[in-house]
Amino acid sequence: MTSAPDRIRKSERRAQILMELRWKPHVRVAELAEQFGVSTETIRRDLHAMNEARELDRAHGGASARMPGSQPSLDERQRSQVEERERIARFAASRIADGTSLMIDAGASTIALALRLAVADLKLKVVTNSLPVAMILGPVPKVYLRLCPGDMLAPEAAVTGPDTLAYIARHNVDCCFLGASAASEQGISEAVPGFAEVKRAMMAQATRTVFLIDHSKLGRNDLDHVAGPAPDRTIYTDCSPDSGFVNAWQAGGGELQVVEA
Repeated sequence: MTSAPDRIRKSERRAQILMELRWKPHVRVAELAEQFGVSTETIRRDLHAMNEARELDRAHGGASARMPGSQPSLDERQRSQVEERERIARFAASRIADGTSLMIDAGASTIALALRLAVADLKLKVVTNSLPVAMILGPVPKVYLRLCPGDMLAPEAAVTGPDTLAYIARHNVDCCFLGASAASEQGISEAVPGFAEVKRAMMAQATRTVFLIDHSKLGRNDLDHVAGPAPDRTIYTDCSPDSGFVNAWQAGGGELQVVEA
């Protein structure tokens, strides 16, 4: 068990790393290990934990300051919170009835949902702006899929832009399943440029909206506001948010479903 002094030292060390990133663009593992008198492996664990908490960005040999509104890459996100996303996706898939029409946006959480739907033996109609979602569900015999046109956002394997929004507006669906980079008392928000507009467009064409949000995104705000609570909006998450968040979401009529392990 870690002693109280060790916890304090760890906390102070990580606070100092963040302080250094206020005036340095990059810090290196070896230099930090020497500075704090700890092993390079200890520093790597620090940087990994701080990256998971979205306090900084891991970079080759060290870490860089996180820019406001920045978002880990899709590949990074798919490697983190794997069990939590899988749990949320499994629950979400179990709530979808045969014959449902869906919109599914881009992101690690919605890719996890697509993987569950691919083996769910459901007859579905799906509209998506995500290339991975389209590649997963497109070959499934019972799924009729339409892939939005638009401007390719290669790091996210997705399309956005005016053509995407216009295409979405030509469809009506029973439900849209959306990811998000942050959720707080102020509502759902997004860091990836262009994603907030796509989410709002999908919400406008859906009878119901479900946000798939793991606990690492709760209590945070990103640059682009997506939506606040409403009676037709539900959050599926893996961990209970703080009471302020729950009260604000439910006061606006939103539903919150915590998916237990």
